[in-house]
Amino acid sequence: MASTIEKKDGIFETVKTVVYALLIAGIFRTLFFQPFWIPSGSMKDTLLIGDFLFVNKMAYGYSKYSCPFSVCPISDRLFGSEPERGDVVVFRHPVTGSDFIKRAIGLPGDKVQVKNSVIFINGEEARQTPDGLFLETFDKQGPIGSFPACSNGSVALGGTCEKEKFVETLPGGTTHSVLNIRNGQLDNTAVYTVPEGHFFFMGDNRDNSTDSRVPQTASGVGFVPFANLIGRADRIMFSSAGRSMLFFWTWRSDRFFKAIE
Repeated sequence: MASTIEKKDGIFETVKTVVYALLIAGIFRTLFFQPFWIPSGSMKDTLLIGDFLFVNKMAYGYSKYSCPFSVCPISDRLFGSEPERGDVVVFRHPVTGSDFIKRAIGLPGDKVQVKNSVIFINGEEARQTPDGLFLETFDKQGPIGSFPACSNGSVALGGTCEKEKFVETLPGGTTHSVLNIRNGQLDNTAVYTVPEGHFFFMGDNRDNSTDSRVPQTASGVGFVPFANLIGRADRIMFSSAGRSMLFFWTWRSDRFFKAIE
């Protein structure tokens, strides 16, 4: 009889431990970090399709989207600060509500313009230094199965897809990699004046990114309010080039725990 009671008590303790663990994990996810898979190539080569990362939700405080149980006023951030120029940020699209990940280029009050593929912020050039080529296989990528765009014209399936690669230096000294495919309509823009409380985002794969250069009326991102920011992407935890993370032969072990610059 005693052994039966002890066995039941043991099962109860195990179940209680699992429930507590799940509750703690849920609270941890809600308050501090949010998982995010990279679904598109707009941030190549900083982020590749199939990269998995955790978004630091503490970086900019809470918003109406990230505040636990929606108890925080929209305008009230519990802690954290505004993004710095060059941060890689996950945010909610101001119109669709979908999660996007881009790089913060323009801060509130900034004047941003793109001329011949080069960014000018408040009249200061974000210098680009040639850094060779970014090479990848022309094939279906990720669960969506999209093909990459190439600067070397039509490429046969399984061939080498090229993109020009540059190191861009933003005002303030932050550097990161950017890619160029062709001269497109977004390589020369008007001057954008970022409203107070908003931010201007761009993808690192400049010719394959629907970002703040495209107005919301044309299905673009436009200016993003501070309230829509979810958090900062700091480090890649896992990466897989295949259509499923279970395809272990497609894992990119060299990207595991890689810092995002």
